[in-house]
Amino acid sequence: MYKDFKIKPPFFEVGPKAIMYGDRMLKLAKALDKIAIKYDVDIIVTPQYTDIRLLADNTERILVFAQHMDYLPVGRGLGSVLPEAVKAAGAKGVMLNHAEKKLTMEEIEKTIARADEVGLATIVCADTVEELKEIAKLSPNLLVAEPTELIGTGKTSDDNYVIQTIKTVREINPDIMVLQGAGISNGEDVYNTIKLGAQATGSTSGILKADDPEAMAEEMIAALRRAWDELH
Repeated sequence: MYKDFKIKPPFFEVGPKAIMYGDRMLKLAKALDKIAIKYDVDIIVTPQYTDIRLLADNTERILVFAQHMDYLPVGRGLGSVLPEAVKAAGAKGVMLNHAEKKLTMEEIEKTIARADEVGLATIVCADTVEELKEIAKLSPNLLVAEPTELIGTGKTSDDNYVIQTIKTVREINPDIMVLQGAGISNGEDVYNTIKLGAQATGSTSGILKADDPEAMAEEMIAALRRAWDELH
């Protein structure tokens, strides 16, 4: 776990995947930056690698993370994503083990170690409660509890999954915060997820494919803030 990384609940993650990039991504990132300041919410954004520096240099509050990286050292490795290069581009962290970029447990452990070495935070995705448990033992900064079958469906995780995953991680390491992902489509989904005790949530399709992505992002962050404040 990279000890110098600072983030506080509630937080939110926006994952553009390969849907949005370049100038359009920068427009959304700037809007997210203003929303983050307005609602005092940390927002992680995971753009394309080629957009990391663009977003990092033109925003103040959002936390720019890489979508993935490899654990190789400086040297040979054409086509690989070098940890030092991710850091130099301005990223604050890296997402690992997303359902679309799965890793073995050995790869996750080695990549978390390299991230810690170069000074990058890690947010690691897990599908099942069992996988979440195994990854929590590797001490990432953050975990994403996200049932693979619900990604992009508009259907959120059931209450038992949310409650059980939070409990499981807290028993192993209470310093690891858990983001509840998959199927978040609007502000109501965000509100209900946080009300169940989640420290964070996030969205890809719900924001990126909305008629007005910036407006949907604000709807979600406002709901996040409201639900958290009501609970705490």
